[in-house]
Amino acid sequence: MNRLSHADASTFLSQYSGSIDLCYMDPPFNLGVSFTARTGPTERRTRNRRDVGPVAYDDRWPSVEAFIEFLQGVFTPLREAMSPHGVVWIHLDHRAVHEAKVAADRIFGRGAFRGEVIWVPGNGARSKKGPSCTHQTLLVYAARPKSELVWNSDHPLLRESFAATSLKMHFQSVDADGRQYRDRAINGKTYRYYADEGRKLGSVWTDLPAMSANTPIRSEGTGYPTQKPEKLLERIILLSSKPGALVCDPMCGSGTTLVVAAKLDRSFVGCDIGELAIEITSKRLHTAGIPFDADPPCTRPADGAHTSR
Repeated sequence: MNRLSHADASTFLSQYSGSIDLCYMDPPFNLGVSFTARTGPTERRTRNRRDVGPVAYDDRWPSVEAFIEFLQGVFTPLREAMSPHGVVWIHLDHRAVHEAKVAADRIFGRGAFRGEVIWVPGNGARSKKGPSCTHQTLLVYAARPKSELVWNSDHPLLRESFAATSLKMHFQSVDADGRQYRDRAINGKTYRYYADEGRKLGSVWTDLPAMSANTPIRSEGTGYPTQKPEKLLERIILLSSKPGALVCDPMCGSGTTLVVAAKLDRSFVGCDIGELAIEITSKRLHTAGIPFDADPPCTRPADGAHTSR
């Protein structure tokens, strides 16, 4: 099942019941601006240029309360769409992540919250009035408070190198094959750790640079203004699903989640209310040779000024 729909997230999700194994949700961030797409390799994109280029989505809301109400309208059908061992990732930043977590706790259940990942996509702007917020936050929820979620933390691609100081101080032994290691005694048992195997990923990710819509230095760039890098979605999908799982992105934007899911032998379903997002995602899937079913365009809601990412 590979499906792409031109639809709003809540309507789309209501068609599924207990079948989605992994959902990555990258909604607007409540930035108060509209975003346009880059149309040429040398074109520079501004944040609020609705009168010059194709609008990707409008992220202007009358209040943070209105924004959270929008998210709640998606969280509710999403909860019902998740499989018993499903995992939900909600991608936001400091502007509304705290309010969004309160809303998600209320709908999924406080016990369903399993942690958060801090993604540092780049250097970012520096503030003169307080701490510079150069990171984004991904909230991780299980389908239900008592559900066991899929978490493949031992996957070889989901490990990171030990710090140089740790290698120097602790990995001083060498086995017969020339591999550095350290032994640790825990509760009466001895465990061996090899330096070349690294350690399980922590919750702060600094090794995955963001895409840049202004300077498309990567071949995967589509011009979509808030496109996420494939490596980020690869890590999330490998962590939180198994081959053959059904991956969902109800605000698919440039289609990164869907493309990466297919490359990793997962099925996908995705939607976006933005016409440009559907156009870009469809072209991207076709170019990659990924088969999918495309639903006919839906009627845009009357108040649908806010499209997804």
